[in-house]
Amino acid sequence: MMLVEETTVPPSALPVTQFKDHLRLGSGFSDDGLQDGLLESFLRAAMAAIEARTGKILIEREFSWTLTAWRDTGQQALPVAPVSAIAEVVTISRLGDETVASAASYRLEPDMQRPCLVATGGMLPVVPLAGSVRVGFLAGFGPDWSDLPADLAQAVMMLAAHYHEYRHETAFGGGCMPFGVSALIERYRTVRLFGGGRS
Repeated sequence: MMLVEETTVPPSALPVTQFKDHLRLGSGFSDDGLQDGLLESFLRAAMAAIEARTGKILIEREFSWTLTAWRDTGQQALPVAPVSAIAEVVTISRLGDETVASAASYRLEPDMQRPCLVATGGMLPVVPLAGSVRVGFLAGFGPDWSDLPADLAQAVMMLAAHYHEYRHETAFGGGCMPFGVSALIERYRTVRLFGGGRS
């Protein structure tokens, strides 16, 4: 399986000004925007870390997900949430020939933890022998920073500030996330149970 981010978060969607306020950086100087690129990189890093921990996409983007077989021919849980639309389902032969499945043959079943691609006629499009299937979809809470739940937005700010504070630390332990951030994102983490279609 391979998940590819087809579009990225545009700079205009990042709360650089709010982040400056969060850090209590001075303003009104001629070089106010000098650190914007650095602050943007901390915000992007914090968002990526929280998305990886929770399986939730924060700012809306397009993704494509390629797999070699359905886990269940009647429905397939998608790898991230929330998903707002399925753009396409394409089957790919072992020779690389692509066939776009009819949109009438599947539907999206929205869910905050495990959204699903569900067959409308009993079975999802058949994956060719030695081939694959690619699912294109739109995921995220919305296109703007204001679309994020308040606790996730605060978690991003706190983690980005943590990265800013320790930006020169070379011996900092890998994989460490501040307790306050972990507490804020805990309810968004996907619980994996058993081996079923929604695990």
